[in-house]
Amino acid sequence: MAYEVSSGALYHRVTLEGREHLTVAGVEDVERFDESCIVMSTCAGVLVVTGEGLHIDKLSLDGGELHVDGRIDGLDYEDAPRQQGGLWRRLFA
Repeated sequence: MAYEVSSGALYHRVTLEGREHLTVAGVEDVERFDESCIVMSTCAGVLVVTGEGLHIDKLSLDGGELHVDGRIDGLDYEDAPRQQGGLWRRLFA
């Protein structure tokens, strides 16, 4: 399954291979994560990934790409306004 959205200069793409490998392009920040939930800000809104044994395999905020491995149960976009200053911004600011 692939989902693509063009938003200005950033390009948002979601690619799910089976239920084990997820690639998201257009990632601006990772708000929080653990083995059951990853919340990220994308150029298309806040994306929440739920599942079991989730592991961020690769994160490139410069390129805006995130790779997740594990059992993926759901992908959901939140309509609520996103909070400023995610985890990576707080760690490396």
